[in-house]
Amino acid sequence: QVPLVESGGGLVQAGGSLKLSCTDSRRTSSNNGMGWFRQPPGQGREFVAAINWRGDSTTYADSVKGRFAISRNYGGSTVHLQMNSLRPEDTAVYYCARARSAAAATGASSYSYWGQGTQVTVSS
Repeated sequence: QVPLVESGGGLVQAGGSLKLSCTDSRRTSSNNGMGWFRQPPGQGREFVAAINWRGDSTTYADSVKGRFAISRNYGGSTVHLQMNSLRPEDTAVYYCARARSAAAATGASSYSYWGQGTQVTVSS
């Protein structure tokens, strides 16, 4: 299975912003929901945000609502995660994933296609 590829991670001070991007190298993601998950140091992977295949429905974890925004272009093969007002607790490896359905799913079990992850580090 060809993985998705994330980019845009890095080191940022608290209160700053980063924008992550995810590219589906298969170029066939337009009919599938997409999601972002993250794994903080020493912890399990957790849901962050998801978007349906049309890009007109999104859902977010409570911890990032009002700060993060997921987006995609209809028919496109890329998805973005704009992260604002970053906090040290946002530090994690962020993963992009492709869902099996067209919906904006929140459970990792709904995703079958994962990227390698990109590191986001937020300093205080």
